[in-house]
Amino acid sequence: MDFGRRYDPQPFHTDPEQASETIHGGLIASGWHTGSLAMRMLVDHFVSKVASIGSPGIDEVRWFKPVRPGDELGIRITILDTRRSKSRPDRGLVNAFIEVMNQHREVVMSWKGLGFYLCRENRSK
Repeated sequence: MDFGRRYDPQPFHTDPEQASETIHGGLIASGWHTGSLAMRMLVDHFVSKVASIGSPGIDEVRWFKPVRPGDELGIRITILDTRRSKSRPDRGLVNAFIEVMNQHREVVMSWKGLGFYLCRENRSK
């Protein structure tokens, strides 16, 4: 509810009584909160602390199911494509599909994300 109050103050994120009267039937997390938690998991367990140099953006953000108090979330990452930069061969781009799942392994959110990473020396010359 704290995140909702600060960043997405809709009643189904902030007020249990009002939330019970919405189509959601109770409190749900803001989708942006869900995305923020997923980003934390990505940084802690996937994004290289030595090679990540940022992202040009994300596409196709989708929220499929509400996240409710007490839900436990995890992420699944599918690498869609990787390519080395032609103009800057010391870096490359990773295109990934990120899924956020609840404790029942139901996908609650997904997006496609691009990340820039430093590359090792190209030994295929």
